Amino acid sequence: MIRHKQRVLLGMSGGVDSSVAGYLLHEEGYDVIGVTMKVWPQDCISRAEDKCCGPQAISDARGVAHALGIPHYVVDEADQFERLVIDYFSSEYQAGRTPNPCVMCNEKIKFGNLWSKAAALDCDYIATGHYAIIEHGVGMPSSRRGEGAATPYAMLRKGVDPRKDQSYFLFSLRQPQLHRALTPLGSMRKPQIREIAHSLGLKVADKIDSQEICFVPGNDYKAFLRSHLGEIEFNRGAIYDTNGNFIGEHDGIELFTIGQRKGLPGGSARPRYVVDLDPETNRVVIGDRDELICEEFEIDRVNWHPVAGITDAGYSSFEATVKIRYNHAGTSATITPLENNCARVRLHEPQRAVTPGQAAVIYREDVVLGGGWICRREAPVFV
Repeated sequence: MIRHKQRVLLGMSGGVDSSVAGYLLHEEGYDVIGVTMKVWPQDCISRAEDKCCGPQAISDARGVAHALGIPHYVVDEADQFERLVIDYFSSEYQAGRTPNPCVMCNEKIKFGNLWSKAAALDCDYIATGHYAIIEHGVGMPSSRRGEGAATPYAMLRKGVDPRKDQSYFLFSLRQPQLHRALTPLGSMRKPQIREIAHSLGLKVADKIDSQEICFVPGNDYKAFLRSHLGEIEFNRGAIYDTNGNFIGEHDGIELFTIGQRKGLPGGSARPRYVVDLDPETNRVVIGDRDELICEEFEIDRVNWHPVAGITDAGYSSFEATVKIRYNHAGTSATITPLENNCARVRLHEPQRAVTPGQAAVIYREDVVLGGGWICRREAPVFV
């Protein structure tokens, strides 16, 4: 039997976004197959809650698939999710960095391991409910070098709804992943999505958007780390100020992030913040708010998108906008590509709390040029 329709594997989280994405794809003529990933390990403390890694999500997704008239499957990715996302999450905190598990989940699981399931079902694409635009074409659009080749390309852009744009979380996807990805919500705004869901009579039309990491209930990452790692695995040490004065002991470097104010020892006339975490000595360094200011930093494991025109290290510096965290508005910077998939970012306006372990994503207007992971700055030298 010859199949004429292009087939799409749709990741269904049980929320309104992926549900409406399924409807839109079906209306566009795709043969849609819904899939919900079971990603909670048996000891996940949030598995019984209404999270995208919980059983309620499966029930909601199954109900939507039935209403849309599309098949629905559940795939067990718990082992891979724990190895590639949860273990990464924990080890980053142990290394004195602040992780971004959503980026890792997209790269390694949703647009990574899930492709084997899509291929087994003879799918052409993987689709999600992300608010981002992925343009597919042939002949690379104008790059910084002005060069173009008659080859297929996929370009990642911001979603049109600035409050919901999720291009930041997709920066690390490589071209093969972007080539087979569809994000039908990128050109829409959230009120439109809910309106469509209401018109279809979907029970998830008013479902509240999750603002938390799916496997961390209450957004209490410290409680999660205690449950996942155990107290014995925490790296205890000492707290110093930037002048080298001993302030006190701490129960684990994992319990601190750059820019943190809450939970620090008192006794200072001015508010104090975490300005550095040293994983080699387990030192937590605190200082004044102005000591959080950063003018320049480096990123590693950089993923350059073809539109950036970066072909080798040593390519000349260029101006762009960089977001240093998801909810950051973005700021102008000079970007200098370096060897070994690294780059230097010089901020035109210094920013506070540039946090090692977070992603720095580089844009030209609404186009993602690339991004990488923020490296730790040189530590204070105590004498």
